[in-house]
Amino acid sequence: MSKKITPYKDSDLNKKKQVEQMFDTISTNYDGLNRVISFGIDVKWRKKVVKMVSDTNPSSVLDIATGTGDLAISLAQTGAKEVVGLDLSEGMLSVGRKKIAEKGLSQKIRMIQGDSEALPFEDDRFDAITVAFGVRNFENLEQGLSEILRVLRPGGIFVVLETSVPTRFPFKQGYHFYTKNLLPLIGKIFSKDKVAYSYLSESAAAFPHGETFNNILRNIGFNRVVNKPQTMGVATIYSASK
Repeated sequence: MSKKITPYKDSDLNKKKQVEQMFDTISTNYDGLNRVISFGIDVKWRKKVVKMVSDTNPSSVLDIATGTGDLAISLAQTGAKEVVGLDLSEGMLSVGRKKIAEKGLSQKIRMIQGDSEALPFEDDRFDAITVAFGVRNFENLEQGLSEILRVLRPGGIFVVLETSVPTRFPFKQGYHFYTKNLLPLIGKIFSKDKVAYSYLSESAAAFPHGETFNNILRNIGFNRVVNKPQTMGVATIYSASK
């Protein structure tokens, strides 16, 4: 089970509401900061996720924690007839809807506000489900994964892209220095929310990555669980099936 990290430790709100407010606050800066923080490598990681989903020829795809819709927009390339992006933050969704409209994809991609731990869909609804940099924000990780399993059709694919911690020298030491010192500094310079990027680095470090997360997926009921570290282990792509 993951260590519980909340954005605003002195807040009376639960983690879910704090995460929603945090992303509402940083929504207008989020895309640009993502490119700066990841040096643009996150685009390459997302392309790999899209390829994995595309290879299954899905008809319907759900992107959870869709944020501003970067992955949902890319998932339109899979040939799926329907792509649904779901997120807690209406601020992030608003930015995403504008991007989708500009690309002429409003008829194909639907963005809705919703809770990953209480998905508003019937059982066996989607051929493929993705989450990019979002599972570490679940208030109850096991509940969120159980909901994903419920709405994934039998034989469907579940793909997670999430940060992880490198294990080899000197990448491990460099990662810790960057996330502890430089990432919060970049957030303070470019974001209105000085706490947000400290939270993002802390939550990434606390997330149960690698084989630990594989085992959580298996315990929930997923099968064919595989993890593929990316870029010296700073991120990992997980795939599983139902």
